[in-house]
Amino acid sequence: MSHESSFSGAKLERLAARRQGLRIATSVAVGFAVAVWAKDPIPFLAPVFALQFLTASRRPLSLAQGLVMVALILVVAQILSLTVSVLTGHPLVLGAVLWLLYFVCFYLQAEGKGGTAIFIVLVIAIIVPLLGVAQIDLETPLFGVERVDLGESIARTFTKAAIGGNVLAWGAHALWPDPAGGMSPPPAMPPKRPPVRQALASASILLAGAVLCFVDQRLSFALVIPITVASLLGQLDIATTQKSALGLVIVNLLGGIVASLAFVFVSLWSNLLALFLVVLIVALVFGGRAAADPKMGKISAGALTTFLVLLGIGVSPLPGSTPESFSTRVAYVLFAIFYTLCLAVLLWPNPKGRRNGRNPASPTISNST
Repeated sequence: MSHESSFSGAKLERLAARRQGLRIATSVAVGFAVAVWAKDPIPFLAPVFALQFLTASRRPLSLAQGLVMVALILVVAQILSLTVSVLTGHPLVLGAVLWLLYFVCFYLQAEGKGGTAIFIVLVIAIIVPLLGVAQIDLETPLFGVERVDLGESIARTFTKAAIGGNVLAWGAHALWPDPAGGMSPPPAMPPKRPPVRQALASASILLAGAVLCFVDQRLSFALVIPITVASLLGQLDIATTQKSALGLVIVNLLGGIVASLAFVFVSLWSNLLALFLVVLIVALVFGGRAAADPKMGKISAGALTTFLVLLGIGVSPLPGSTPESFSTRVAYVLFAIFYTLCLAVLLWPNPKGRRNGRNPASPTISNST
């Protein structure tokens, strides 16, 4: 009887994981296609938000949680827009403000608090300064409307994306409900690190990557670099072995390569259906992996995020989003991966209980396999 119960539980878990993968794939594909159809200047935002909501838990957000998330995104985007507009002429002060915000986010992340809101706030704190410093308005004559204040347009863009992300996630849960009794097993906890030291290091790594985009005109719209850095810093604690660390590099780089191939396909067959099918297939692969493996799922979700950001920038009407420069963005992903890994090796503290010098290869990698 106990054997039958165990078999039934395993079967339910596989079914629940399969439906979770379908939720991720359908919400991401529908959200991306709708954003491109609506000529959204940042078409990857709503799908990325939906992806974060779905990978955080197999349970849907309640209405109250969804409204709180929308309010948080609106407030953070509005405050950051005003801050950037005021401090654009004072780069050192702006850098200090951003570093402090990054530090708070990474500290909460190291303490296991904040959940999916942390990465979303980091994405806002990357995109808003980059657009603000580059003096790009999200509603320029390029989109057929009058110029408006950046603070108003960016806040409106993020708010629409937050609402869209919630609607996509709720719709996916309604379309693919969990089977009765299907629950995801809790992932193994990574080794604990001193949260303050880890947050100090992570904030400095991310700020340096963002500053590189601020000061180099060629990287003004290289959003994928700091977003990939932020994503990787959230994944590194999972890489507790040499094998899993190599997997982290390969899977994240694969997200960029697949985005490049997808963009070529979409360029040849330039229609909304082709775009939808391409994103759906890729999201089924990465999203299915994210749903099936609770421990390594964060890495697959990070690779899917990289894919969405790269493809979104490629099809976006923002300046610099040309097919000729798209292949260069894959190199940006590669740079972001090795930049993050190298600096994390140098700056991240060892986990508590692990003696210094025993693990020189990586701050997150042990010699066991």
